[in-house]
Amino acid sequence: MLKDPLFLLVVAACLGVALILAMGISTFGKEGADNGKRANKFMRWRIIAQFAAVIIILVFVTIHKKFGGQ
Repeated sequence: MLKDPLFLLVVAACLGVALILAMGISTFGKEGADNGKRANKFMRWRIIAQFAAVIIILVFVTIHKKFGGQ
């Protein structure tokens, strides 16, 4: 499975979502109006990245069901 490029794309997408989430949460803890705006921007990007990750996961599952994982 580690040789499957689509699986690696799924892993990269999930790690990207986790990274954006961590950046957004860390920004929430800082004071200032600019940091609040930045945190909200990170959370919007997280939702977009999460949507893309779900689509990639669905494509991965569909392909592996249809073609038997090959």
